[in-house]
Amino acid sequence: MAMRLWDHYVEEALSKLESLKLLRSLRPIHLPSDESQRPIEFELKNGLNLDGFEVFDGLRQWDRASVEVEIAESTFQRWVRDVPSSGDDADRGNQEIENEAGPCYNQKFRKLLLFSGNDYLGLSTHPTISKAAAKAALAHGMGPKGSALICGYTNYHRLLESCLADLKNKEDCLLCPTGFAANMALMTTLGSVGALLAAGGKPLKDERVAIFSDALNHASIIDGIRLAERQGNAEAFVYRHCDMSHLDALLLSCTVKKKVVVTDSLFSMDGDFAPMSELAKLRKSHGFLLVIDDAHGTFVCGNNGGGVAEEFNCESDVDICIGTLSKAAGCHGGFIACSKRWKQLIQSRGRSFIFSTSTPVPIAAAAHAAVIVAKKETWRRRAIWNRVRDFQVLTGLPVTSHIISLVVGSEEKALQASWHLLQSGFHVTAIRPPTVPPNSCRLRVTLSAAHTLDDLKKLTAALSECINFRDMRIQSTNGCARL
Repeated sequence: MAMRLWDHYVEEALSKLESLKLLRSLRPIHLPSDESQRPIEFELKNGLNLDGFEVFDGLRQWDRASVEVEIAESTFQRWVRDVPSSGDDADRGNQEIENEAGPCYNQKFRKLLLFSGNDYLGLSTHPTISKAAAKAALAHGMGPKGSALICGYTNYHRLLESCLADLKNKEDCLLCPTGFAANMALMTTLGSVGALLAAGGKPLKDERVAIFSDALNHASIIDGIRLAERQGNAEAFVYRHCDMSHLDALLLSCTVKKKVVVTDSLFSMDGDFAPMSELAKLRKSHGFLLVIDDAHGTFVCGNNGGGVAEEFNCESDVDICIGTLSKAAGCHGGFIACSKRWKQLIQSRGRSFIFSTSTPVPIAAAAHAAVIVAKKETWRRRAIWNRVRDFQVLTGLPVTSHIISLVVGSEEKALQASWHLLQSGFHVTAIRPPTVPPNSCRLRVTLSAAHTLDDLKKLTAALSECINFRDMRIQSTNGCARL
């Protein structure tokens, strides 16, 4: 019912755009290669041996490079003193630096174990993905540079879109420069439906699109909704974090016909999942369009890495899925998995897509390789969920995902805990306002398939010296992002 109703709205909006000659089209540029450097899609379609897509059955040394980092001593000193940095100390390895004893040269570097990144599967250092990027760069440089609607959309981009659509069990997919841009494009497109279908050109209150947003949704969703509101095309309703009773009440009291519910599937600062099954039930009873931002679940959750909707067996209940290639894929970029008609509408009305330069060809090639590797190397998903269980056992905390939000309260407490971990050899940053509400400052610990049980034993030992696990709140549901 919900999708049929919104299909009707989309068809009407597209017809209006067509009558105004405002429909925009993607026209892929084909990048030819000789026999020694065939494009990846040729190899796939012709069943050739994919030497560039070598996969492995367990952790390798290069995986450790995704969680082992170094920082300069000057960076360390600034961090522990909470001195703001513009990054100018990144190139000081061979420059003169000042310390208490006076100037010196060739400063030392500290090795740290990274527990604050988003490279959840450890794919950023995978040789197969690096080779795919290098192969495309050698053959085509960075590719045609321009927006996707001008000259920046190639057969490499189309191949990646097709793979992502299959992964998300959707009809099609639209690549965007970033996940932030993807959310901005979709939210403003949703608002434009109200404007295009308004009888008088500018939508009256009941002609707008009502967007219901979880209180702890990502900033990109919030900013996209704000823009749609300021354009006069949408009205926002914020429901309490994961509170389905509150959402139901808001939906019942709303007289607007065009309703959309948007939520993070896995919340980036709290590590908890959206109540997908309950959202699916509400969708059936209220007929809204359900949109999820699966940035932190894609490739990690589900048997095939399809994300949170696959994990909760409700892919068919999610109408549009936003995702990113910058986290578990270990690459860069964003995407919107949707129907072909929605894709056509977004590429015609999503300004952050229309007016951005397209993803460079080597990045698209690398991301496609990452999709293949993530699907085939299933041990990575098993490994990360093993680490989640290990953390549960070691701390006694009921964590539910690879994002562990250890709420300590004040900024001072969070900073002190972060400094202690830094001195113990762990890179874990303190999360403070405005990212989180006041007095809910926290340590955000993220787990990776590249971490080992020994890594977690050392981390939890260091954590136990600066926080009390028995008094620890895992997540805060009291904060409210403001639209």
